[in-house]
Amino acid sequence: MTKMLKGIAASDGIAAAKAYMLVQPDLSFSEASIDDPEAEVKRLEKAVSAAKDELKIIKEKAAANLGAEEAEVFEAHLTILSDPELMGNINNKIRDEKVNAEKALKDVTDTFIAMFEGMTDNAYMQERAGDIRDVTKRVLSHLLGVTLPNPALIDEEVVIVAHDLTPSDTAQLDRKYVKGFITDIGGRTSHSAIMSRTLEIPAIVGSGSATTTISEGQTVIIDGIEGNALVDPSSDELKSYAEKADAFAKQKAEWKELKDAKTTTADGKNFTLGANIGTPKDVEGANDNGAEAVGLFRSEFLYMDASELPSEDDQFEAYKQAVEGMNGKQVVVRTMDIGGDKELPYLPLPEEMNPFLGYRAIRISLDRQDIFRTQLRALLRASNYGTLAIMFPMIATVKEFKEAKAIFEEEKEKLIKKGVSVANDIEVGMMMEIPAAAMIADKLAKYSDFFSIGTNDLIQYSMAADRGNERVSYLYQPYNPSILRLVKNIIDSSHREGKWTGMCGEMAGDQIAVPILAGLGLDEFSMSATSILKTRSLMKKIDTTKMQELAEKAVNDCETTEEVIELVKQYTK
Repeated sequence: MTKMLKGIAASDGIAAAKAYMLVQPDLSFSEASIDDPEAEVKRLEKAVSAAKDELKIIKEKAAANLGAEEAEVFEAHLTILSDPELMGNINNKIRDEKVNAEKALKDVTDTFIAMFEGMTDNAYMQERAGDIRDVTKRVLSHLLGVTLPNPALIDEEVVIVAHDLTPSDTAQLDRKYVKGFITDIGGRTSHSAIMSRTLEIPAIVGSGSATTTISEGQTVIIDGIEGNALVDPSSDELKSYAEKADAFAKQKAEWKELKDAKTTTADGKNFTLGANIGTPKDVEGANDNGAEAVGLFRSEFLYMDASELPSEDDQFEAYKQAVEGMNGKQVVVRTMDIGGDKELPYLPLPEEMNPFLGYRAIRISLDRQDIFRTQLRALLRASNYGTLAIMFPMIATVKEFKEAKAIFEEEKEKLIKKGVSVANDIEVGMMMEIPAAAMIADKLAKYSDFFSIGTNDLIQYSMAADRGNERVSYLYQPYNPSILRLVKNIIDSSHREGKWTGMCGEMAGDQIAVPILAGLGLDEFSMSATSILKTRSLMKKIDTTKMQELAEKAVNDCETTEEVIELVKQYTK
């Protein structure tokens, strides 16, 4: 019998495929004394051999999907499993103490992990701790006879089922095989949801029970339009959803006809619709969907997809590829936004009670200027190959922006003195995502070339509600008059100084919000590439004079989100 799961529609589209459970298995074990140490050593050797065979396949798949450099981490794992000192110590513990292989493996590797983690003056050696931890988990899985999930090994069409997906998990999904996904937790603005839209695969988040309701191999329909998932659907249901998928495909084909059109309203006003991207590879999707700019290049994915801090040259090549790929259209690169739920295994961050309110983004950059300056040099060098703009994330004060801008100017001057060619028209702006900054937008507008409103964080900080927590998801209210007032203040402040304001949060592509934002005078709307053509179609139907009236009423007369939604429906019907 069909089971229905309801979640949050995170990415449009319909998909049907077998479930692939991306769930970590239970690797707990009991310590045991053994009578035959040599047999136990052989059991360990068999598990190590199986882990090596698995890693070789994963490395090959990773090289094909992600590139040779990304696959090198698995070569490091193979090297660890061939280390005579490590393996010798584990074998000796089995023989000397007559303990089971699981116990010996865990004790010895824990000692090595602690040793490497203690090398605080050597980042490279600290990274080895994470490698040993991963290898231990893999060998342990073979000792216990359980399977570790690995997206790199997927070679058939599947729907991913997970408690949650980390940004790095999502970034590695192969669209050829992964047709959609569903998670237990998360909201429309969680990073897994955002990446699903970038990857253009249907997704549902915040279902609450996907991993406990769905089993490996069951057929699952993902309706990313309505937010429904059907488990073990009937033939009639499969047929019905196939027809719905066809209808959606026809609608997309109609939108596709607007690919090369300008974003012009019914009364002739032009706006810019940009794409949010995570890697240079996403530029192709931006262009295919008619993007007039890249309003947000999330540069942190260059760091998250690497096994160590990316070099200046590696970053330069990535930024160069992106700006060249946009053929003269502006590319706005956000400097490294690490922290919160975006961690780097090779850059240990302090344990914090509230990481989203802690050491992250520009706060790390200003503290670790070696990392920041490397990134800025790479960006400056790439500026000659297209139209590049730079923005700093999580700016809270005028002082922070001035400090970041001064470091940018220093690096620019150094390169020029060395004879390195640098563009002289690089705009330097900032993300508007902290309420304190939004309230002094008039002050910040004197120094920043532009603002880009990050509504995902702006809303969660304003409403004191974690955007990834489904229990408080009702407080993610982009149309709340309080949020609209902050947005209006930011836009008005920039315009008074002759500057422009964009928006790169998910609100920019929200079909209810777009008419209000147009009425407020937002200059650039940047969104997941798949939302661009749908938004352009909507823009062509609205009259900005009428939308200005709508925006004024929404900001000044409405008291609730529901009143704003009803008002938009009245003005756009």
